[in-house]
Amino acid sequence: MNNTGNAATAARTAPGAVVVGIDGPSGTGKSSTSKAVAAKLGLRYLDTGAQYRAITWWMLSNGIDVNDAEAVADAAGKPEIVSGTDPSAPTISVDGLDAAAPIRTQEVTSAVSAVSAVPEVRTRLTELQRAIAAEAPHGIVVEGRDIGTTVLPDADLKIFLTASAEARAARRSGELGGKAAADLAATRAALVKRDAADSGRKTSPLAKAGDAVEVDTTELTLEQVIECVVTLVEEKRTA
Repeated sequence: MNNTGNAATAARTAPGAVVVGIDGPSGTGKSSTSKAVAAKLGLRYLDTGAQYRAITWWMLSNGIDVNDAEAVADAAGKPEIVSGTDPSAPTISVDGLDAAAPIRTQEVTSAVSAVSAVPEVRTRLTELQRAIAAEAPHGIVVEGRDIGTTVLPDADLKIFLTASAEARAARRSGELGGKAAADLAATRAALVKRDAADSGRKTSPLAKAGDAVEVDTTELTLEQVIECVVTLVEEKRTA
C-alpha cells in the first residue's frame, strides 16, 4: 500500500476507531458539524483549513509575497504549525504563538487560496495532516477540501457537505456580523470566487470523492446535519 492510506489505517488501533473525512466548500456547516460529531463520538478533530490559514498568516507576517508561488514554495517548510485536536477546544499555533485569532482576519482570508494552491504548501501540510490522523488511536474527524480525495483516501467514511450559494452566504454573513452581515451580495460573490479558486487549482482541488456520501445542508438546521453525520458514522462503526 502506498503512504496515502497509512494514516487512516494507523489510526484504527482501538476498538470502534473510525477515520472520518468531511469535505465541502465554505458555509456548508463543515467546522461546526465536524467538531460536534467528534465530541459526541469521542473522536479527535482536525481543521485542515486552519493549517492553510496558519501558513498564510506566517507568509504575510514574514513579508513573503503570497502571489509569488516560487517565494511561497521556498518558505513552505519554515513555520512550525501545531494543531490541538480536542474537539471541545481545538488550538493552532505557529512557531509557538497562538494563531487562532489572527488566522481569521480578512487579510488572511483574501490570501489563503493563493497560498493553498502552491504544491509545496499542500505537500507539506498533507504530510502533517496524515501524521496527526495516525496519532489518533480512537479515531478522528478531519475536515477540509481534499480529505477524501487526497489526504485520507482510505478513510472509513467520507462525507461531502454542500449547500446553495445563497444559504452559504447567509450563514457566513451571520458569522461575520455587523456591517459585513448586511452585505450579503458581496459575501456570496466572495464565496463563489473562493469556490472557483479551490475547485480549479491544479494540486488537490476541492472535489467530491467518488465514494463520499453527499449531504445537502441548504434546508437543514445545524442540529439536523450533526444528527445525520453521527448516524452515518455509527452505521460505519457497526458495519
